[in-house]
Amino acid sequence: MNNKEFIGKLAQRTKSTIAETSEMVDMLVDTITESLKNNDQINISGFGVFEVKMRRERISVNPKTGQRMLIPPKIVPAFRPSAKLKDKFKDIEE
Repeated sequence: MNNKEFIGKLAQRTKSTIAETSEMVDMLVDTITESLKNNDQINISGFGVFEVKMRRERISVNPKTGQRMLIPPKIVPAFRPSAKLKDKFKDIEE
């Protein structure tokens, strides 16, 4: 599902216009982004936790040349699903 399909489905469920729903989704993403930039953790009950994690420095190897490179540490956003969300996928078989 792409962004357009998601907004359309959400607009249908909330009985809002696509423009209003798109604006709400944009505000939600902006709010989450702003909170993560401030190193805050966002806990959405029944869904999961958005947080910022520090990725340690590591050595990477270019498979073509064999050259080793040091990749510096960096801060990355992370999502950890709640147990309630994980439980909804237990019965799904591939």
